[in-house]
Amino acid sequence: NDCCSKCQCHSEENRNAILYTLLSQNLNHRPSQQRCLCQKRRTVCLQTPQVTCQAASDVLMKTISFMKNLPSFQLLPQEDQFLLLENCWAPLFILGLVQEMVTFEVMETPAPSMLKRILLNGQSKRQEPERVQPTLAAVQRLQCCLNTFWSLDLSPKEYAYLKGAILFNPDVPGLHAALYIESLQREAQRALQELLVLLYSEDQGRFARILLISSTLKSIPPALITDLFFRPVIGNAEMIELIKEIPKRDC
Repeated sequence: NDCCSKCQCHSEENRNAILYTLLSQNLNHRPSQQRCLCQKRRTVCLQTPQVTCQAASDVLMKTISFMKNLPSFQLLPQEDQFLLLENCWAPLFILGLVQEMVTFEVMETPAPSMLKRILLNGQSKRQEPERVQPTLAAVQRLQCCLNTFWSLDLSPKEYAYLKGAILFNPDVPGLHAALYIESLQREAQRALQELLVLLYSEDQGRFARILLISSTLKSIPPALITDLFFRPVIGNAEMIELIKEIPKRDC
């Protein structure tokens, strides 16, 4: 798994790349425009954005609706609701992708055409900032996380209790009702554990396994989810501001 830790395209051993860089500089080409072939630097985009973005939007609406309709969430101070929303929407969204069995494929980001390069050549970068594209390595980590969850084959009740345990995170900085939120998390974890005793009495390690795999959700940055699934739709809008507005609608 160390194949992406070192970019082969910029390796000292790759003397041809260094020579090419020097020659490119002399030809007034910018080295940053070179196409890097390693997974760590290679950028990708959705293969079928229309279909996948719609599926992702549906999952997001269901995720926010789940949070909004929880009476225990509604009882929290407004500031705490926003903090939990901001810090927990991404892992809950990923869990929603798992539950809804959303699959997707990516392809390498198309290089800008020669005509576009010529037309944009002289324009300031500040006028139109280049959109950040996810890397292949980051997307593969996300897909690996989804596959691991699918291997658990969670039941609807397991999903519900696990979502509660993820949502009520007392470690989010700035919470006013952290102790109450911690008690809600313990309650959700206890309900999940009791359910597993009934459904999987012969598999005593399932509860620990679910919590361990759930901890990997934190390793997927919200920026990756935004750039991959929502940036094609929302453009440069702030994702969290759009998410905060969703509970005010009939979702």
